[in-house]
Amino acid sequence: MSYLIEICIIVILIGLNALFALSEFAIVSARKTRLIQRSEGGDLGAAIALGLSENPTPFLSTIQIGITLVGVLAGAFAGVTLAGNLSSFFTSYPILVPYSEILSVTIVVLAITYLTLVFGELIPKCIALSYPEDIASQVAKPMLILSKITAPLVFILTCSTEAVVKLLRVRENPEPAVTEEEVRIMLQEGTKAGIFEVEEMKMVEGVFDLGDRRVESLMTHRPDIIALDLKDSDEDNLLKMKMTSHSNFPAYEDDLDNIIGMVSVKAVLSGLLDKKKPDIRSAVTKPLFVPETLQVPKLIESFKKSGLHIALVNDEYGSIQGIVTLHDILEAIVGHVREEGEAMNKPVVLREDGSWLIDGMTRVETLKKAMSLNCLLPGEGEGNYDTIAGLVMYVLQRVPLEGDYFEDGGLRFEVVDMDGNRIDKIIVSGISETINAPEETSGAENNN
Repeated sequence: MSYLIEICIIVILIGLNALFALSEFAIVSARKTRLIQRSEGGDLGAAIALGLSENPTPFLSTIQIGITLVGVLAGAFAGVTLAGNLSSFFTSYPILVPYSEILSVTIVVLAITYLTLVFGELIPKCIALSYPEDIASQVAKPMLILSKITAPLVFILTCSTEAVVKLLRVRENPEPAVTEEEVRIMLQEGTKAGIFEVEEMKMVEGVFDLGDRRVESLMTHRPDIIALDLKDSDEDNLLKMKMTSHSNFPAYEDDLDNIIGMVSVKAVLSGLLDKKKPDIRSAVTKPLFVPETLQVPKLIESFKKSGLHIALVNDEYGSIQGIVTLHDILEAIVGHVREEGEAMNKPVVLREDGSWLIDGMTRVETLKKAMSLNCLLPGEGEGNYDTIAGLVMYVLQRVPLEGDYFEDGGLRFEVVDMDGNRIDKIIVSGISETINAPEETSGAENNN
């Protein structure tokens, strides 16, 4: 009977150790976002667990006190009772009499250690990692009560810990609790698990990318702007409006830098119905001007405040450099949205010979993602350019001619089509040697 009592006491002590280990791992590994959701849903345990996780030192001290006391009690009890009883058993064998104490202590220590490690540590921790929020919500209140009971001792341990940490000059980690890269990884893992759709992940990544982009990377550049000259006849301007699918046009006099305002097709049609004749000048409204260096999130705020969905982009000298719309922001998030009747035009096309045909206005990030490139291109990340055309001009340091090329990192970038002074098409070859290859650097070669 005494053996059963002794075994029950050991089991209870190991169970207490398991409870402390379970509580510690559950609260430490529980995600704060999920605890916040539970707390907002009325879960008091989640709210307590959240408080413990935000100020973990007293809680961890309480856990450590409990585990230490349990370990000391288990060792002492086992050494006094179980080892003594087991030693008496060995003395019944004459050959083992000289070694009875050593054998009994060794066997009891190994057995208690094994049981404590497996049932008191490893299994509870595995369970806690599998259901951290559920368990944290359940054990938080008992652990809070226990920490209050042991508050004096916890206070001494907390002060001692903080004093030693200060002596060691250990500073708090300045990094945020969650980084953008960690969220991206979580999205990728969620997509692989089927929680998110691939398109959802792409849209979220597009939103993240917007925060680092400037207006100039989204705008329609000056050479591509279709604008109305108010000195032209209304019939000529109506024909220009008819030939495009745009709904808004900049209006100017003599020169595009002399912007008068914006003209909406809807306003022109409304005036046409009322007056029975077109009057484009009366449809001109005040435009929204933004600098080309403006960050896209700031542009969105400007759209919200002004109620306008289109803006003219100025450089530092006041010259018009482009036009940007809410539709451009949408395309940056979801990808290019073709208009009715518009031909499918991919900015990056893999050709049969293994080379790539690239539209000059393709962003460098889009190119590298499509080609699975992980090498750093010349001047990348220094704000020198945004597009592949900008890369070519940065390397050549001039407006190129058709047939001009340069080589870098085993890649050959060749200009194959020019639209005036603008690079229209580029062919990139030599891909097989550089995709997913380590970064290489080589000199540029120009074909003059």
